[in-house]
Amino acid sequence: MRIRDHRADDEPEINLVPLIDVILVLIIFFVVTATFDARSILKIELPRATGEPARETDKALSLLVNADGRYFVDDREVLRDDIESLKVTLVEVVGSDRERPVLLRADARTPHQAVVTAYDALGQLGFRRVMIATAPEARAAAGATR
Repeated sequence: MRIRDHRADDEPEINLVPLIDVILVLIIFFVVTATFDARSILKIELPRATGEPARETDKALSLLVNADGRYFVDDREVLRDDIESLKVTLVEVVGSDRERPVLLRADARTPHQAVVTAYDALGQLGFRRVMIATAPEARAAAGATR
């Protein structure tokens, strides 16, 4: 009786399931650890105004106040909403450059006290070039009221 060897009939194959698992884990890792732009995270609605846009906004310090009254200096969040914490964060970000223009971006729904506190902190630190960001008037709404 002749016994046949089946090892020669087996063809090698590549199992793709572990490869797919590793790729999915890498994709999840990169999505979770990616840094996102602060403007996409913080949704603010700027108040409306007419006028010429400022020309110096490229090097200006960005002070953002969201609808809840929270402060963000450039990309750093101020942990508390009191004036001393805001001043400490401003000094950490800017250093001693008080001539740098400041662009204050406050949500239209921000409590008035939060904006006043931001102006007060900037004034106490010696910032004199403060601009407030607004959204341009909608053309369709302006044409309909005439």
